[in-house]
Amino acid sequence: QVQLVESGGGLVQAGGSLRLSCAASGSIFRINTMGWYRQAPGKQRELVATITSGNNTNYADSVKGRFTISRDNAKNMVYLQMNSLKPEDTSVYYCNIYFPSWTRGYWGQGTQVTVSS
Repeated sequence: QVQLVESGGGLVQAGGSLRLSCAASGSIFRINTMGWYRQAPGKQRELVATITSGNNTNYADSVKGRFTISRDNAKNMVYLQMNSLKPEDTSVYYCNIYFPSWTRGYWGQGTQVTVSS
């Protein structure tokens, strides 16, 4: 079993920055992909960014150049640095870890990010 705990959400003005953190614990196999997804009210959950255990990254077009994903494999942590935030970035942000060898993933409970105009 794997547990994910997000932190760092909050209220920020447009143009501001926030840093999200996610701590993974439990049975963490070293080959995995960690990522951030978000879901706004009435919308489907969407990918924000992912990073593999080999540090290959992938970003949604809407956040490229503004958000940076990183990870600390020794601590089983993943981070999302969000700069130049826009009101449309307002969502609940969810941490995810996926194990390709098990074809299984886990979700955190989510953290609210609200960007005021």
